[in-house]
Amino acid sequence: MQTKQWLEREVRLGDMPLQCGAVLRDARIRYLQRGRPNAPKDNIVLLPTYYGGAMAGNRALGDGASPLADPRWCLLIPAMLGAGESTSPSNAHPAQAGARFPQITLADQVMAQARLVDMLFGDVTLALVAGWSLGGMQSLQWGCLLAQRVRRVAAWCSAARCHPHNLLFLRGLEAALLADPLSATDSKPVAGLRAFGRVYASRAYGPRFLSEGCHAALGFADIDALLCWWEADHLAMDHHDLLLVLRMWAGADIAANPRFAGDRAAALAAIGAPALVMPCATDQYFLVHEAEAEAACMPQADFRVMQSEWGHCAGGPGREPAAMAQLWQGLRDLLAR
Repeated sequence: MQTKQWLEREVRLGDMPLQCGAVLRDARIRYLQRGRPNAPKDNIVLLPTYYGGAMAGNRALGDGASPLADPRWCLLIPAMLGAGESTSPSNAHPAQAGARFPQITLADQVMAQARLVDMLFGDVTLALVAGWSLGGMQSLQWGCLLAQRVRRVAAWCSAARCHPHNLLFLRGLEAALLADPLSATDSKPVAGLRAFGRVYASRAYGPRFLSEGCHAALGFADIDALLCWWEADHLAMDHHDLLLVLRMWAGADIAANPRFAGDRAAALAAIGAPALVMPCATDQYFLVHEAEAEAACMPQADFRVMQSEWGHCAGGPGREPAAMAQLWQGLRDLLAR
């Protein structure tokens, strides 16, 4: 019998060499797991997390009408290094705490997750690696860097690299936080975090989200109420964690590793497994034409456009029912391949 209960645990990876040349001391990964591997261990699904999101945010991917709600799947949600739950600036060894934490890359995240999978289940092939936003970027990195260990890949409201339009937004977001002098210290930069939240909100939704009153469905009476929520959400986070993962996102590129040496076409072509690539039509972070061009380089990509006025947030696990219905159908078709 499989279980519907989520279990939270942690594994120690020990000292971990990073792409930047540094060594992350006493690296630890926290993770959530629901279900158990079957006898051939071909039912394991990895669900990498998104920027600013805790592990619990991905639990909705295994609920309701999601095809992953089927108890036959063993679901694994690893918390990203640097994001606050696994080893991060906010909880690291004192020698690497805060601004002293070494820079993590997309490939570093995936190699740490591969070690986690090895330690838990052995040298298995994953049934699916799937994620939203930065979770999707990690999924695509799995698909090319560890292609022999992935049978399917899904990435929605995401991309294989940080394209210029996305980078422009991230640079502004970073500047909003760094404008607060406390951002260089271990004291909480309240003004910087408030500004960070407001700038983040400015492009999180589609251009008609507010004019069509979609914010009311979230319980916000007006723009100010929405912005206050984004402020409060980011005030609860550690600024060093936010900056570290933001810079990882800004430098994200699935070809930025020794195997592909910057050859993006080769990296995309290496994603030989069946893949679902699903941008949102109104996403202002990851653009449709960028995802379409990347999908065209993948041998078995199913390219679909999510229709929603919620922009990037449409893909947030469990957030917008109509968008989730489109995602569930895409995942259902992918799992049938």
